[in-house]
Amino acid sequence: MNNVSGQVSGQVRDQVWNRVWGQVGSQVWGPVWGQVSDQVEDQVEDQVWNQVTSQVTSQVWGQVWDQVREQTG
Repeated sequence: MNNVSGQVSGQVRDQVWNRVWGQVGSQVWGPVWGQVSDQVEDQVEDQVWNQVTSQVTSQVWGQVWDQVREQTG
C-alpha cells in the first residue's frame, strides 16, 4: 500500500507541476525569453556590424590612401 501511495503522490505532484509550469512558461517565461533573446540578438548584431564596418572601412581607406600616394608621388 505504501508503494501505491508513493506512486499516486508522484503522479499528482507531476501533474500539478506540469500544469503550473505550463502556465508559468506561457505567461512569464515566454515573454521574458522573447525579450532577452531580442536584446541579445540586437547586441550581437550591433557588435558584428560595428566590427565588420570598422574593418572594411579601415581596409578601404588604407587602399585609397595607398593609391593616392602612388599617383601623387
